[in-house]
Amino acid sequence: MLKETAKVGRVVCFGEILIRLSAPEAELLLQSPSLKVCFGGAETNVAVSLARLGHEAAMLSVAPDNALGRAGIDELRRYGVDVSRVAVTPGRQGLYFLTPGAAQRASHVLYDRAGSAFALGAGSLDCDLALAGAEWLHISGVTAAIGQHTADAAVAAVRVAHRMGIKVSMDCNYRASLWHAWNGDAPAILGEMLSHADLVFGDHRDIALVLGARFPAAQPGESTGDLRRRAATAAFEAFPKLQRMACTDRAQHTVNHHDISGLVFTRERTWRTESRPLNPIIDRIGGGDAFAAGVLHGLLAGLEEGAGLEFAIAAAALKHATPGDFNLASRAEVEALVASDSLDVRR
Repeated sequence: MLKETAKVGRVVCFGEILIRLSAPEAELLLQSPSLKVCFGGAETNVAVSLARLGHEAAMLSVAPDNALGRAGIDELRRYGVDVSRVAVTPGRQGLYFLTPGAAQRASHVLYDRAGSAFALGAGSLDCDLALAGAEWLHISGVTAAIGQHTADAAVAAVRVAHRMGIKVSMDCNYRASLWHAWNGDAPAILGEMLSHADLVFGDHRDIALVLGARFPAAQPGESTGDLRRRAATAAFEAFPKLQRMACTDRAQHTVNHHDISGLVFTRERTWRTESRPLNPIIDRIGGGDAFAAGVLHGLLAGLEEGAGLEFAIAAAALKHATPGDFNLASRAEVEALVASDSLDVRR
């Protein structure tokens, strides 16, 4: 078993609680008149995963004052997430529609988030109050991408965290369709958020977008890890507060068959896990959030860097085998996968 040496800290996740409506099995959206319903959203997924791993996770959000909003709050409370800082206001629920991919057909996401209670009300949240006692703030670029109100709120939140001495974990989560819908200046806004981050989840494409740079493709004998190391070095030079960059590396054979490994870069070193096969993939959505929660778990629990990364990639692998946005694996289940590749029935 992995040895943990540090006390558990509080993580506040700032973002929208979404409802996901997806076509059943491998159907196209509305190919048949039915949809599967679950809750999700980038920061929501991280909050649930951290709570399942035994950490104190809180959600900072705005939900609509109706049955949909209350159901979302209840779902987070069900998994142990502190929802005391979720404001409830009149408005609509943020949605997204998923067409699951299959074989050579990629998955597709359609957002319906404009004018939601969160999109209009995120700026009214009291970040000073919500972040009191927190060790980390986790936020993602998808929150900033919704519109100007949420972009301003995201920037304000990381500034408050910085002022209060709270570490910031940021997932770049670039969503082109959301940014383009309002002509948002993604490089400038994400760059401002990243300037306050201690930990960033992203790769060479995200860093290139933020810095307006180009990283030469991997040369003969180099790996994707070498390419991402160059991007990490550029990010460390541009953002003095940044201490870590983490990402996954995927080999995609079909939509339902990937190989996945994890990487963490610090200013001094690079860590990489062995590749794990994901075949078949039950549900890819939320895999990156499970990885992010796993990395945060390693830092909160005081795990050695390599051990924390192994935990994170195992958590991501288990998420790919779980339907819905949430990774529901417990810490013991992730540790068991790290310790053994046996797939025997556990009795």
